[in-house]
Amino acid sequence: MTAIVRLVRPRDWLKNVFVLMPLPFALGATGTFDPVVVAVGLAAMSLVSSAAYVFNDLWDADRDRAHPDKQHRPIAAGAVSPVAAGVLCAGLAAVGGALAFVGAPPSAGIVLLAYIGLQLVYTLYGKHLPLVDVVLLSSGFVLRVLLGCALVGVAPSSWLLLCSSSLALFLALAKRRGDLLRGVDDTHRPSLAGYSLVFLEQSLTIAAGLTIMAYALYCMDAPVLVPGREFLTLPFVVFGVLEYLRMVHVHAAGAAPVNVLLSSRSLLVCGASWVLATIYSVGSVAGP
Repeated sequence: MTAIVRLVRPRDWLKNVFVLMPLPFALGATGTFDPVVVAVGLAAMSLVSSAAYVFNDLWDADRDRAHPDKQHRPIAAGAVSPVAAGVLCAGLAAVGGALAFVGAPPSAGIVLLAYIGLQLVYTLYGKHLPLVDVVLLSSGFVLRVLLGCALVGVAPSSWLLLCSSSLALFLALAKRRGDLLRGVDDTHRPSLAGYSLVFLEQSLTIAAGLTIMAYALYCMDAPVLVPGREFLTLPFVVFGVLEYLRMVHVHAAGAAPVNVLLSSRSLLVCGASWVLATIYSVGSVAGP
């Protein structure tokens, strides 16, 4: 049972915080918050993402056995058989998909199907191609944002998509930099042959700047923000991005975004402060 828990990676469910990102802004517009629907959507995404992790570990088992760290993953180490892993993967995906289509709006189920397709492309082929791999990785976070919009019944704004995709790209690039620093070579991850530390560091700087600029422009333009409070959340976004970037450079972090967040008290406090500032800043608007 311990091996099964490690295989489904419940710690990585924290990535589903991206599902909640659009909620305060959507509710300031025309969205409808049903806690049961949101909870069902989060549960469905958690199960489907765990199915993707299991499939990835099953597909990469031979490669993982030659990796100093990943050789301890349950399938590679022989703690979970390939047959059991396949059954678990199919079961998680089926239950997660059923939850989405039964307990959430139909659009949420469509987003989850898109997420499953994305993970298949990434695991089978996309993660071996430089740049394609980080685009696919970041797209997974953007689909989580789209799921959040679907759960409250609003269309995502262009600003929301730009901000979330920029942030997701930043996290994906930091992950690849972390892989290089940890000594992961192109034998285990072929896409790394197409990267260098210089390129990734320059790209990280661009992605960080784009994230901050996109969010600042959103604050200026968003109709759901109360006049006079438009920029209350901006300092927390700037601090969060720069603190993450500092940890990437100073502490060689970034290979595992969840670990970076959970190990940084300042990032946790910054995130909680952003939530409070957002709730205080959002008003309401009529119409779509």
